[in-house]
Amino acid sequence: MPILNRVAELHDEVTGWRRHLHTIPELLYDVHQTAGFVEGKLREFGCDEVVPGLGRTGVVGIIKGNLGDGPTIGLRADMDALPLNEITGKPYASQTAGKMHACGHDGHTAMLLGAAKYLAETRNFAGSVAVIFQPAEEGGAGGRAMVQDGMMERFGISRVFGMHNMPGLPVGQFAIRPGPIMAATAEFTITVKGRGGHAAMPHGTVDPIVIASQIVQGLQTIAARSVDPIDSIVVSVTKFHAGDAYNVIPQEAQLAGTIRTLRTEVGEASRERMRAICQGIAAAHGATVDVDIDVNYPVTFNNAEETEFASGIAIEVAGAPQVNTDINPVMGGEDFSYMLEARPGAFIFAGNGDTANLHNPAYDFNDELIPHGISYWVRLTETALGRA
Repeated sequence: MPILNRVAELHDEVTGWRRHLHTIPELLYDVHQTAGFVEGKLREFGCDEVVPGLGRTGVVGIIKGNLGDGPTIGLRADMDALPLNEITGKPYASQTAGKMHACGHDGHTAMLLGAAKYLAETRNFAGSVAVIFQPAEEGGAGGRAMVQDGMMERFGISRVFGMHNMPGLPVGQFAIRPGPIMAATAEFTITVKGRGGHAAMPHGTVDPIVIASQIVQGLQTIAARSVDPIDSIVVSVTKFHAGDAYNVIPQEAQLAGTIRTLRTEVGEASRERMRAICQGIAAAHGATVDVDIDVNYPVTFNNAEETEFASGIAIEVAGAPQVNTDINPVMGGEDFSYMLEARPGAFIFAGNGDTANLHNPAYDFNDELIPHGISYWVRLTETALGRA
C-alpha cells in the first residue's frame, strides 16, 4: 500500500504539530502542556471518549469503527523529553534550557495524532482503537503506571502495538523481530567505604579509589567470564566520584552504571555476580561496600503471532525489500515492555534516516517519516479490526 492520499494531505499539518511539541519539551510525568495539546486534538477529532490522567498524566482516546462490534486494540506513543541542551539550531528548537526532544517522542506523538485524526474521519473498521499517549518513558516507567491504572481492563484492550524511530535506518523502511527486541535494564550504585588520610601517607589508609578502580575492572569479567558468550549482556560503569582535594585520600568512592540483558535469568545471575565481585574485592583490602541495584524495565518481548502480523502490515506499507523482519536486538531499554507483559503485541522500528543518534543534543526527528508512520498505524488498525 503506498502512502494514503489523505495521509499525504495531513503531512504538513502533522509536521506543524510535531514542531510545536518540539518547542515545549517536558520531562517524565511533568508533561502537562503536551498532554493538554494531545487531549485537545483528540476532542477536536471527535473521539468517542477522551480520558486524561491515566498513569498520572497519560491520555487515551477511544475511536469506534462504523462496521459493527469487535475487539479493541491499543496503539501507543510516548510524550516525554530528555534533560539535554539542544544544539540543532532549528527554528523550532526547544524553548526550555536543559530540556529537549532528543529521542523523537514529539514525532511519535504527532504521528499517532495524525493516525487518530484519519481513523476518526473514516472509521472503516469494526470494534475500537485506543490511541495511548504515555508519559515518563525515559526512566519513569510511565508504561507501567498506565497498566497499573487499569488501562487494559478499562478499555478492553486485547492487543497492543508500539513504534519507535531509528536513526541510521532509511526513511520508508521498518525493522522488527519476534522475541526480545530491546533489553531489560537495571541501574547500580556501588559505595566503597575505606579509611581516609593524608595522600603522602597511603599506608595508613584504606584507599577507596584504588579499591573502586579494581571493582570497575572486575565488573568487566561478568560479561567476559560469567555469562555464556551466546547471551547478550552489557555492564557499563558510567559514574566514578571520589575525593575533593589533591592531598587527601577520601573516605568513600562511589560508582554507578547500568546492566542490560535480553534474558531475565541472565539479569538475575549478573546481579548476583556483581555483588560477589564487589564484596570480594572490598574485603581483600579491608574495606566495606554497599551495592544498590535498581531493577528497572523488563525485556521488550515481541509476541510471535503479533510480530508476524505487524511485519505483514509494514510490508504492505513499504514493500518487502524495505522491511527487516529479523533485526538484531537493541540493548537500549523501553517501557513499552510493561504493556507487552500485560497484552500480546509487537514493537517496531521506523527509519529516521541519516540523522544524529538518539539521546544526542544534535538529534532531530525526521518529518519525512510522518506519512510512513501514520500509514502503518492506519493499515494496522483497519486490518486488525476487519477493514471493509
